[in-house]
Amino acid sequence: MQAIILAAGMGTRLRSVSHSKPLTMLGGRPLLHHILDNLTAAGITHPAVITGYQGDIVAEAAKAWGDVHIIHNPNWEAPNGVSVSAAAPWLDTSALLVMGDHLAAPSLYRAVAAAPLKDAGLILGIDRRLGHPWVDEEDVTRVSTRQNHILAIGKQLATYDCHDCGVFHITAELMSALKTLSDPGLSDGVRLLAAQGRARVTDISTHDWIDIDDPRAMALAEAWIATSPF
Repeated sequence: MQAIILAAGMGTRLRSVSHSKPLTMLGGRPLLHHILDNLTAAGITHPAVITGYQGDIVAEAAKAWGDVHIIHNPNWEAPNGVSVSAAAPWLDTSALLVMGDHLAAPSLYRAVAAAPLKDAGLILGIDRRLGHPWVDEEDVTRVSTRQNHILAIGKQLATYDCHDCGVFHITAELMSALKTLSDPGLSDGVRLLAAQGRARVTDISTHDWIDIDDPRAMALAEAWIATSPF
């Protein structure tokens, strides 16, 4: 299966401790390498890394890990949906879409990859453990659902029942939706598919993940890696 890793952003909230979010050192290795390792452990063996900020350095680190396809987005300062769109020519039937600043257990990747895409243009892994100590409630992307359908998504939702864990199972429908928008964020494309009833969720609340967006989250991730079974 293919995987698309979004690693194009600057990561301003981590700049005090790391010059690049995907290259943030955890357990003596770049975060990007941990992501690639965990995808491989989950059986996802065709990864592509979308680069942008410090693209040459990120690409070099990705290739040092192993066989990785590199896609550079020169317009990386635009919202992240533009970086997703950069992978459209490479996408085959479907792929996992993961964030280059999120660390997830291999079991989480497997769970999202296994979620059936029947009657859906994308599946989003969602976590219903609201108030989890690893989550930055002020920054996490919030999701409102009904059964397994996405009703709304965004960081400013006042009413929601779960969190976006940053792992999607996507099809070309998402790419087509993003193409209809000017400088879209990823959530903008999800909203378009949700309005058509084509954006679904799968519950990954039994699997661990963390968004490494600031020094506090970095410390939590370091502790997790030191004790994790993978």
